[in-house]
Amino acid sequence: MLHLDISATAHGPNYLPQYYAEQEGLFAARDIVVNDTACDPWTGVLDDLDSGAADVALGGLWVPGMYAQGPRDLTVFAQVNHQFPKALVTRKQYPDFTWSDLEGATVLAPGIGGSAPYAFTSGLIRESGVDPSSITFLRDLSTPMFVELFDAGLGDAIILDMTTAEALQHRASGHIAIDYTVAGGLGPNSVYYCRTDRFAELSDRLFVFVSALQESMQLLKSVTSEDLAPLLAAHWPSIPAVVLAKSCDTMLHSRTWDTVCIDADATNRWMRILHEEKMVRTAPTFEQLVDTSIVDQLSPTASSKSLQ
Repeated sequence: MLHLDISATAHGPNYLPQYYAEQEGLFAARDIVVNDTACDPWTGVLDDLDSGAADVALGGLWVPGMYAQGPRDLTVFAQVNHQFPKALVTRKQYPDFTWSDLEGATVLAPGIGGSAPYAFTSGLIRESGVDPSSITFLRDLSTPMFVELFDAGLGDAIILDMTTAEALQHRASGHIAIDYTVAGGLGPNSVYYCRTDRFAELSDRLFVFVSALQESMQLLKSVTSEDLAPLLAAHWPSIPAVVLAKSCDTMLHSRTWDTVCIDADATNRWMRILHEEKMVRTAPTFEQLVDTSIVDQLSPTASSKSLQ
């Protein structure tokens, strides 16, 4: 029996393919036991990789991107999100929202879990031709704190994961103005990575794990949020079922869970955005970040060539 220990930066519905694989026995069928832990604070994933408590980390590609020029050697080998399942929620409803509507506005950008929500949003704004400096961003605080403050009247808009965005809309605290799975294109939002010096040692286990994850994604293409309701309730019992269903439907009907293979162009675009935000000295390339040897062993339908 193989074992794989994963430390994740969160425990969110966007990681559903991994949880679905566990429920459906896809890991057990391959004689692998997968243990996963959500770290708080999220930087614990790096400590766990250092100590060996975890074989693999699950989180944003921006972390290996920022470490590409040192001091950590990290190898990315697969993804669980092919898009960024996030949303911009505005206090007032716009009949035809555009990014220019935010000029002069105050936007809450939770950052205690990392800089990705702000950085990717800033990148989308810049790509639309709007200058992000024309918008006031409040950053660095946690999602729960910013949501509470937004409910109390702070800010004109807030950047959120899809589930929290649906929760705000459900209780009429705001309106989803931009769905990033629609407006944001492709992007490796959440990826799996390990220490480079352990990649060869782990490769057999990584292939078994990734093959189960890919099968899970394929199975998810033929299920509904109603089918997934028991799994969603088991993992997130405190979130209203209607909110979980709407969030799940958005991801099921998008390309978020299309493939475990990481798109090169989407990776390079994300790294360009990080460079524009001065989060990296130079933008690392797809080839510098990602080792495709694990996913290249999968069936041709899962190969990176099928992503375009």
